[in-house]
Amino acid sequence: MREENVFEQKIREDNKMTKITVDSVICGFTHTINGKLNDDKIIIDIESPCEKIKGFSHMEVPMMEIFGIDDNYVIRKAKDAKCSSTCLIPCAVLHMCSLEAGFMSKNLAENSGSISINFEP
Repeated sequence: MREENVFEQKIREDNKMTKITVDSVICGFTHTINGKLNDDKIIIDIESPCEKIKGFSHMEVPMMEIFGIDDNYVIRKAKDAKCSSTCLIPCAVLHMCSLEAGFMSKNLAENSGSISINFEP
């Protein structure tokens, strides 16, 4: 078996999907979001036991439609699926889109590990 050269290895690594796990403790679900930049779109696939999330579990998000907090492609899809305004998934998908589009550093995200919301008594 021949070894892959650096160029082939880079292509294989570039084709790998980025993965985010969302632990929605309040609703009791764990979700896996996979994303990959494909030309001018971010391909998103979400594995989730939540029926509402299943309603938009595959998206091809136009890169230029991830900006704006109140009107972007992901938020429109979440609204159509009747997600709660406190659902973590739309925010996580937007993080994925920012990572894949190069607007957020993957190294910074990996080194940070996780984002959390902690409720204080």
